[in-house]
Amino acid sequence: MRKAIVTGASKGLGAAVANHFIKHGIEVTDVSRSENSGLKGHQQYHHEKVDLGVTEEAVSFLEGWFHEQPEDLEKVYLIQNAGTVQPMEPVGKMDAEAIEKAIQLNYVTPVVLSNLAFQLASEQKVELVIVNITSGAANKPNHGWSVYGSTKAALNLFTETAALEQGDEGHKMISFSPSIMDTGMQKEIRSAKQDSFAQVEAFKEYKEQGKLRKPEEVGGVLVKILLEEALVNGKLYHINDYLPSTK
Repeated sequence: MRKAIVTGASKGLGAAVANHFIKHGIEVTDVSRSENSGLKGHQQYHHEKVDLGVTEEAVSFLEGWFHEQPEDLEKVYLIQNAGTVQPMEPVGKMDAEAIEKAIQLNYVTPVVLSNLAFQLASEQKVELVIVNITSGAANKPNHGWSVYGSTKAALNLFTETAALEQGDEGHKMISFSPSIMDTGMQKEIRSAKQDSFAQVEAFKEYKEQGKLRKPEEVGGVLVKILLEEALVNGKLYHINDYLPSTK
């Protein structure tokens, strides 16, 4: 038996990934603050209301989930998709609480859950695959994205290091970069002021020129990679290696 946990599966990429897992007969637990209205009531969809910005809540959920699983569970996919692009402000103008919230959601919680998942999966002799959703913002500085970019960069290095420690025979952890999609996060980016996020006009053009991919398409690629490819531990898989670039 295979099961999946997807953080932030109520909308956007997370919802798309959950939908594709279910189409392949894989039961999904959506870990988010709000339920996925499109999947609500589906036999293979379950929602757990968890504030992933609170370490104790995230840990309590994962411990409880693993302890409730049947003995015939063989493989678990943990898709760490939840994140925030805030605060979108230059250094010196950011809110301290927003900084702390972003680091917690984008980096601390995925690290804590990965560490715990490795432990619990090993104890229960279950194969584990963790996917950390990353961003091109991790690769270069962007005006207004000092926290977003640096948390994604940190998560990338964590992924590579954890995979190095596991080797070829241990649990798998990879990164996946979905590039630009037509999601709520993109809408949030387009609403930023020029002096807060210098590239806002470029992101508005992506939308106007139809360069934003549909989350359903990107989510389908990710699930296909997970189900059909021999995963390379620690690798960063990029959507542009599977679909033509839209930029």
